[in-house]
Amino acid sequence: MKGRYFQRLAAALIISAASLAGVSGTAVAQQTNAQKQQQQKEAQQRAAEQKKAAEARRQQQLATQQRHREAAEAQRRQQEAQRQATQQRQAQRQQQAAEQERRVAAQRAAQEQQRQRQEAQRQRSAQSQQQNAAEQRRLAEQRARQEEMRRQQQYVQERNRTQTEQQRRTSEYVQERNRQQTEEQRRNQQYVQQRNREQTIQQRQNQQYVQERNRQLRITREQQERYRTELVRQQQELARRNLQLERQRRIAQYRYQQRYLERLRQDQIRLQNARYYDDDYYNNDAGYNTYYRYNRGGRYYETNQYGAQMLQRAVNQGYEEGYYAGQADRQDGWRADYQNSDAYRDASYGYDAYNVNLDEYRYYFREGFRRGYEDGYYSRSQYGNYSNGKWQLIGAILGQILNLQNY
Repeated sequence: MKGRYFQRLAAALIISAASLAGVSGTAVAQQTNAQKQQQQKEAQQRAAEQKKAAEARRQQQLATQQRHREAAEAQRRQQEAQRQATQQRQAQRQQQAAEQERRVAAQRAAQEQQRQRQEAQRQRSAQSQQQNAAEQRRLAEQRARQEEMRRQQQYVQERNRTQTEQQRRTSEYVQERNRQQTEEQRRNQQYVQQRNREQTIQQRQNQQYVQERNRQLRITREQQERYRTELVRQQQELARRNLQLERQRRIAQYRYQQRYLERLRQDQIRLQNARYYDDDYYNNDAGYNTYYRYNRGGRYYETNQYGAQMLQRAVNQGYEEGYYAGQADRQDGWRADYQNSDAYRDASYGYDAYNVNLDEYRYYFREGFRRGYEDGYYSRSQYGNYSNGKWQLIGAILGQILNLQNY
């Protein structure tokens, strides 16, 4: 690099010198010698540098060759180590294979010895089983002989016991037959005595029944006659009250009273056509023989099924009449007063004089009337509702009022 630099510098100097017009020939010659000397020096320097570079390359080549020789030696040593390791592994595998063959041979020998021992054991076991089977057959035969002897002894004992039992049963049968004959005679005597007593009791009950039936018929006729008389009086009173309502211009209440009066007339016609109870009613009707009891005013009363039905009818009839009466007072703008209603004071609609007296019927009619009047006046359904074309109490309220108990 330095040689080329100096060459370019010398060329530039020569060109510069040639271009100068006033330079002398001597100066040019001297300069040319100086340039030559300079070039020689540069050539010597370049030769020295090239020599150094060649020596450096030679040293580098020697170092590279040394490294290659060392790498080749290391690779040869590694290959030698791998070859020795491979030989060792092969030797170990051969030893392991030989050891495995020895173990397999020893195991086969042990298995063969075990098989021989098992075979010997099996033969001994078979011999023992044969001996045991023979012993068991001998014992079974011995037990069978003993069992046969025991059965023969039991048969003899059972036959003797049966004969003794038969004799005992025969004796007991004779004794029982004699006892039954005696008992039969005693029962026959008791039956005759009991039949005579029952006939006497039946006759007395028949007489009592006839007396009770006549008394009930008499009471029923009296109640019906009294109710007819009371009904005529009530009709007259209602007619008088209707005139008063008409003067007070209570149109709705007047219409209700007219309706109630008409229902009383229809009820009177029904009673006139009614028939008294006959013998079949008292004897065969299950309703007459089913009894209930109820509490009123702290006291218990009794009635039959027909009486219970009449009390229920009284409460429901009272509720319906009370509802219409309360509704009429509300429509007329009249103050609430169920006790001033003629239907409440009368309280006899629907009564038929059977099983329940009039005062009892009126009490429960008024209980229903009061509740119906409140529902009708205040236009509500607290105690009852409209069902099947009529107003009637709710079942729970009806049960609270009557509280009938079957017994």
